[in-house]
Amino acid sequence: MQTSKVVLADDHPVFLEGLKSILETHSPPAFRIVGMTNSGTELLHLANIHQPEWIILELSLCEKDGLEVLPALAKRNRNTHLVVLSRYRDPKMVRAAFKSGAEGYLLKDRGPGEILEALRYVQEGQHYLGTGVQVSGKSRSKELHRLSSIGLRFEDRFSKKYRLTKREMEILRLISQALSNKEIAQELYISDQTVSVHRKNIMRKLGVSNTAGLMKAAFEHALV
Repeated sequence: MQTSKVVLADDHPVFLEGLKSILETHSPPAFRIVGMTNSGTELLHLANIHQPEWIILELSLCEKDGLEVLPALAKRNRNTHLVVLSRYRDPKMVRAAFKSGAEGYLLKDRGPGEILEALRYVQEGQHYLGTGVQVSGKSRSKELHRLSSIGLRFEDRFSKKYRLTKREMEILRLISQALSNKEIAQELYISDQTVSVHRKNIMRKLGVSNTAGLMKAAFEHALV
């Protein structure tokens, strides 16, 4: 049977080993752990090297935390499922994780059965909100529908307000990840000069004069 490649990220080595054991001994053995780390920076590197089908991560990581790396993972690893397994219950963090590209969020105090259930839900194209995770007073089904579309609605509102094109939105998100013009050009298969022109147009539309202003606008409007 073909196995799915998985990268795990958590700030506790013992938890990492336990999660690895749960996934690799699951019957049938559908998962193969290809990388483990406690660092958000290394997680980006491992994701790039292995192109895993799954990334399961804690929000608390060394160097760069989970909320910092989730947008980059969602953008660069489009075929990778992103599931947060965290000790944090704060509704704001849960919403931020979904906005940043997470497809599932569950708490670390749950048993192995719920972890596997979450992965099944996500694999079937559904968003998963774990037991004990509180986001609002809405019903779970309504909340899941809202979370699955919230990122799109934020982006639509922002792009319409400032009359940004789809390409300009793509470039703004990459700028917010601290990528250079050259790196953005490679990511989008366009020239450095084209990126430069788009960058100037975005700054003009947003009324800012530098990259820091662009990143601030992206952050304030929940694009990262």
